[in-house]
Amino acid sequence: MVEFFIRRPVFSTVLSLLAIFAGLVSVGLLPIAQFPNITPPTITVSSNFPGADSQTVSDVVTRPMEQEINGVKGMIYMSSSSTNNGDYKITVTF
Repeated sequence: MVEFFIRRPVFSTVLSLLAIFAGLVSVGLLPIAQFPNITPPTITVSSNFPGADSQTVSDVVTRPMEQEINGVKGMIYMSSSSTNNGDYKITVTF
């Protein structure tokens, strides 16, 4: 069987090119729905300001951090939260 293709290099080249062409055509026809959704990367900044209420944490810590983070290249959105026990958290999604 191997000798058949060795003696006919043009035939084997044509078969190889047909196989490559069929593969290229089938790649374009694959449904995208079969690929998984990729979640965007996120960065979380959190800290604790002992003894402060949520309004103080928001005014003193969260707002300045938001102002510095806002406009970072590639950022999609940002969310933040402050609690009455002095905790705050900012999540930035790229």
